[in-house]
Amino acid sequence: KNEHETSWFVIEYDFNRKRKSLTYWKGAKTVGRDQGRMAACKNGSLQSPIDLSSHRVKLIPHLGNLKTSYKPDNATLKNRGHDISIQWESNAGSIEINGTEYFLKQCHWHSPSEHSINNRSYDMELHMIHISPDLNVTNKIAVIAVLYKIGRANSLLSTLTRHVKSMIDENHEISIGMTDPRKIRIGGKNYYRYMGSLTVPPCTEGVIWTITKKIRTVSRDQVKLFREAVHDYAEVNARPVQPLNLREIHVYDHSSRSTNKS
Repeated sequence: KNEHETSWFVIEYDFNRKRKSLTYWKGAKTVGRDQGRMAACKNGSLQSPIDLSSHRVKLIPHLGNLKTSYKPDNATLKNRGHDISIQWESNAGSIEINGTEYFLKQCHWHSPSEHSINNRSYDMELHMIHISPDLNVTNKIAVIAVLYKIGRANSLLSTLTRHVKSMIDENHEISIGMTDPRKIRIGGKNYYRYMGSLTVPPCTEGVIWTITKKIRTVSRDQVKLFREAVHDYAEVNARPVQPLNLREIHVYDHSSRSTNKS
């Protein structure tokens, strides 16, 4: 395996290996009681998620619109025992951040949201996990997060409903054929950016987080379906917000950039 494949294998391994040993997925306020690989969860200073507070953000006009280049690719829908995920098989495209290309590997959903905005949490949160194969890049993981509130049914989730309903147990996988990440409709003209961590053990730090400011909608039935489908008997699968410490939260606002040019 090359480093690209190995790093992704390690992330997938940790997503699944640690979940049963923790009370984290049942909404615990702390995580990381195990030692060694779990140390960052308890002692890390760059942990995620965080509250995106308006009085803590710094407007950075030069960040620019998100540079995404996604395309359809064969995908598998997986019940990982704590969430439902889509995993793309080869090349579903990428996002460019600071001159580095990060390739989309999978997406999954949390409910309620993990990040909050001005102490307000939302009904669901989507994470798009990207990995950089560049050996010279220190921060190899980039995550795009999309927040959802109860409203009109989400079109992507609607296309997955019959598959999710058929997932009878943990580790169930279903091939769902060509799946277009662009159907997620992340937007990209307004977003938050900060340095954080994975929100599941081992809580690896150095993750580049991008949270889009556009709040999408999801139906109450869809939230219920995706939460109950994993059969973990937990009411939530979201980690509580973590201390910001001395981190900066950057924000890009397309309208402010236009104003600055005038």
